[in-house]
Amino acid sequence: MREILHVQNGQCGNQIGSEFCEVVCDEHGMQLVGKSGHLICSVNVYYNEASRGGFVPRAVLMDHEPRTMVTIRTASYGKIFWPGNVVYAQSAAGNDWARGSIMKSLSLLKQFLML
Repeated sequence: MREILHVQNGQCGNQIGSEFCEVVCDEHGMQLVGKSGHLICSVNVYYNEASRGGFVPRAVLMDHEPRTMVTIRTASYGKIFWPGNVVYAQSAAGNDWARGSIMKSLSLLKQFLML
């Protein structure tokens, strides 16, 4: 069986990734909390079956600031993401590419590799 891991990084990556997970949920008839619907064949490619009986996206969400993560987690489908796979720093890079890609990313990379 094929399994796909989504690595969602930054505001754009996380917004696109969460929309993708929402589309997969809709296509497979899954409820807002990841409970299985009637079309669960091949859903294991994108999701893990949780111990509580639902499905959790096989995804890691990363960002330099918590704002995007809070927006995703409070959205209608946000509860399906496992909180342990969400990694973020407490401050943004302030539109400074070098600061964000070099200095801030090193600390996030360490957290990401611990998952």
